[in-house]
Amino acid sequence: MLDHIGFTVSEFAAAKLFYARALAPLGLALIWEVTPEESGAGAYAGFGREQKPFFWIGTGDRPKGGVHVAFTAQTRAEVDAFYAAAIAAGGRDNGPPGVRPHYHAHYYGAFVLDADGNNIEAVCHAAP
Repeated sequence: MLDHIGFTVSEFAAAKLFYARALAPLGLALIWEVTPEESGAGAYAGFGREQKPFFWIGTGDRPKGGVHVAFTAQTRAEVDAFYAAAIAAGGRDNGPPGVRPHYHAHYYGAFVLDADGNNIEAVCHAAP
């Protein structure tokens, strides 16, 4: 199951306003923002509902694929296994398995770039 998807935008403030207005009729709203200081990279805005952002926009360099897709993992062991399998299959490390407390206390994810530069993630939201 997909957990969330995201991509970079050229004008962050304008895109954030656009998506806030365009997605409102669908019952979606800006749920969460992450600063460059928190992420160690760019700024991000997550839209969704019921306190669960699943559509993200952000700043930063646009890698050759440019898309971010996160798959839901039921356990942290599944995240670890995804990372190992993806690296073994030729993926490039973009963030090893670990807790990302700037998202939330139990956010455990791993990131791999595919051959086209797309950022593929597995994430578990459950407490250990």
